Amino acid sequence: MPTWAWIVIVIAAVVLLGAIAWSAAKARKRKQLQESFGSEYDRTVSDAPNRRQAEADLAERQKRREELEIRPLEQSARDRYASEWHNTQARFVDDPEAAVGEADRLIQRVMRERGYPVDDFEQRANDLSVDHPEVISNYRAAHAISVANDHGKASTEDLRTAMVHYRALFEELLETEHART
Repeated sequence: MPTWAWIVIVIAAVVLLGAIAWSAAKARKRKQLQESFGSEYDRTVSDAPNRRQAEADLAERQKRREELEIRPLEQSARDRYASEWHNTQARFVDDPEAAVGEADRLIQRVMRERGYPVDDFEQRANDLSVDHPEVISNYRAAHAISVANDHGKASTEDLRTAMVHYRALFEELLETEHART
């Protein structure tokens, strides 16, 4: 066989091995994102124009999160916020609309104290999705109900659901023992 044929075979083999390695790396990255983000991965993929853009968005979220200085709450702050949450839940019985608004604001205050930016809801949710992917869909649903409530379009059952969703995120943010189990 001529030398040039061997060169073509070697080049083709190198290209093939490169394509296989690239495909394997892409599959590993996809699996890592799916494991890290859970159902948020699926939501992001369904909302994006294509999977590549969705995965780039999720990777960007992780990169942004690494730049944030998220810190745990002091025990005194956890106790204070837990007490405020208890009062907010108790208020639900008499004034569910106000309680849901308070819950939303309380979540934002906890986030701010922990070091999360809180200016824009979508950015807030994206930042939280990196650390708390199991409850981010709850947070999105609770926020949507809170917005509907602001427009007078949420039933009492909707508001109850929002409080349950907010509580799940609240416990995660406080890093309570209940949230870790």
